[in-house]
Amino acid sequence: MSSDIHLAFAHPSERSAATARPGPLDRISLRDHIVEVEIGAFQQERGTTQRVCFNVVVEIAPLPADLDDDVDRILSYDKVTETIAHELARERLALLETLAERVAERILWEPQAVRAFVRIEKLDRGPGKLGVEIVRSSDQVSHETEEDIKPHPRLMFLSNTAIDSDNLTGWIDQMECRERPLILCVGAHELALPQTGHKWTQRRIDLLAIEQNAWRLAARDERCKVVETRTELDWAMKNGQICVWAPSKIVLDAVEGPSEPPSNAVALAAWFASTFEAEEMIVIGAELPDNPGVPLRAHAEEQHTL
Repeated sequence: MSSDIHLAFAHPSERSAATARPGPLDRISLRDHIVEVEIGAFQQERGTTQRVCFNVVVEIAPLPADLDDDVDRILSYDKVTETIAHELARERLALLETLAERVAERILWEPQAVRAFVRIEKLDRGPGKLGVEIVRSSDQVSHETEEDIKPHPRLMFLSNTAIDSDNLTGWIDQMECRERPLILCVGAHELALPQTGHKWTQRRIDLLAIEQNAWRLAARDERCKVVETRTELDWAMKNGQICVWAPSKIVLDAVEGPSEPPSNAVALAAWFASTFEAEEMIVIGAELPDNPGVPLRAHAEEQHTL
């Protein structure tokens, strides 16, 4: 890679040209694509949008000689803008670095793509532009698509009575034996919670009460590990670990969050199940929610089998 300092602030197309590999490669580019989005690691960046600018260059294998002006045989510009829109819609992100990685990876899933240059800049965080630029090649990314690796877990919601039941270990035993990964969900503990009279601060307190109860469940069975991020959940599901969902981060980072408050814990768990395209959700010791968006099954606490 060239050490010329001007390339650090040149358009990615110049960087692509300066670092070109042997052999001919074509390039498609997206320049100064500005989107308003909620992103950022700081509290003052939550609940508000800011302008983010994308510059993307994709080096591609030369087009076939018999292309015949067929748009279906090329890597379309639309693929780049659709990739950006898809990744922004997945979840609220704290880091531009994470967003850049995901955009580059999704672009490089395309068979024609060889290298991707992705520059993302925040336009409203200071007197200048704050950003990140990455370069990734197709041999650096997995070519498994989301559908290839999506595990479609089973969820089991446990009421407080179910958590304390002598049958808890047996229920987990039976669910662990099934093919799908297992995620356990709970509601808030039964202790009185502080009441703030303010919607958003109360939401945080209610979510934290659920997380306290998640740790209480984890103490009942050492197989159960509390997880809070998508990355942790993805790893756990791929590696056969039983998860207990701590909801704060995923709920607060959701682009389209749950319509019900955290106090409606079963509805919250059903939203989570739908978000992760769960195969099934089993509810023990609580009423089934309306319109859950995922197959549900109630289970009486006094029964020993699922």
